Amino acid sequence: MEQWRIFILDHHDYLMPFVSRINANGVCAYASRTLLFLRSNATLKPLVIELSLPGFSRRTTSSRVFLPASQGTGAALWQFAKAHVTANDSAHHQLVSHWLHTHAVVEPFIIASRRQLSVMHPIHRLLHPHFKDTMHINALARNLLINAGGILEQTLFTGEISMELSSELYKEWRFNEQALPADLLKSPAHPSGVELLFPDYPYGADGLEIWQAIKTWVTDFCTVFYKDDDSVRYDMEIQAWWSEIRNIGHGDKAHEQWWFNMTTISELVETLTTLIWIASALHASVNYGQHAYAGYPPNRPVQCQRFIPRERTPLFAEFLRDPDKFYVDMLPGRFQMTLGIALTEVLSRHTSDEVYLGCRPLNWTDNKEVKQKFKKFNDALQEIEKKIVQRNRNPELKNRCGPAKLPYKFLYPGTSNNRARGGLGAEGIPNSISL
Repeated sequence: MEQWRIFILDHHDYLMPFVSRINANGVCAYASRTLLFLRSNATLKPLVIELSLPGFSRRTTSSRVFLPASQGTGAALWQFAKAHVTANDSAHHQLVSHWLHTHAVVEPFIIASRRQLSVMHPIHRLLHPHFKDTMHINALARNLLINAGGILEQTLFTGEISMELSSELYKEWRFNEQALPADLLKSPAHPSGVELLFPDYPYGADGLEIWQAIKTWVTDFCTVFYKDDDSVRYDMEIQAWWSEIRNIGHGDKAHEQWWFNMTTISELVETLTTLIWIASALHASVNYGQHAYAGYPPNRPVQCQRFIPRERTPLFAEFLRDPDKFYVDMLPGRFQMTLGIALTEVLSRHTSDEVYLGCRPLNWTDNKEVKQKFKKFNDALQEIEKKIVQRNRNPELKNRCGPAKLPYKFLYPGTSNNRARGGLGAEGIPNSISL
């Protein structure tokens, strides 16, 4: 631990208040903690899994600990424990990392931009491509995915409390922590600054370069139109925009002290960079790999139908007779798994009219300086593409492809080949949340 080589995948504390209600609906769910060890080759090895259930009183829990094993009964139990962890992780990914942290939180920014910024305002023009289709896709999600009885309630182990859980975790959301450097300080980054603890961390390594390119572009753009802090402070449209976002759009959090005052160019730049990052690169990283990583339910189940059996019980005897059959019976039904596969495939497809980061119609501005700065942004992203290709070819970087030999391309900009290429497996960071 002193060498920063122990990591935790923690689905315990936020789930425990909900576990009893979840299990009352016919699924078998635990709250989990997993410790992982950072090996010398920069890969993570699971060390131990703790699975917990509420005890007989509100203040007690019943926990079981599972250790890795390669054969026999221990190996089967370890596989079962991993299945329960992935069910936790799948629900958190869909409800929090994907829906809450990208689709949902961006909405108030889009609405405020439409209401408070004129179409001629430079910030409106900067943000416009990053809001394409988001309100439409969110409306579809409310009718099909996150509604009562919708696809997520039918597939995820969280069932009918899915949106309640997502709303509960919104209480922890802070806009200033969505900037990638700030986010990495809470994960595999050095505690004294944004220095990756291990360079073979594809999301962190690629993401920081994308983040810096976006921030440089936003800085260049803003300095064309804002010459000093007063020009931000006295821009009435920007102040009205920020006020609506803080006090109405995210009004539940208006009283929290982390909000920017929006009185300096640097605060405006950080806000716009974070917003563009969320709408483009962050969403691309959590959305378009879902079919590749989660499209085979036995490898990544979204719910479990059985608890892990305890010794000296009839269920344990059944498990011993045929561990493989017991695992298959632990998985959701065929309809639920097929529905989950279809969902990951649809979500992982790029639309046929996608416009990628660093690309937009040439007539979006007649300002020559802005066009020059945008060309610089485009060039920077093309250089990042080359670096990503090189890293993915480096056999020393084990996490770039993993055992499945699946190259990490979910932060590959796609800027150098910006043409309609929608479908499953398409490369590129779309400008906006369109799926």
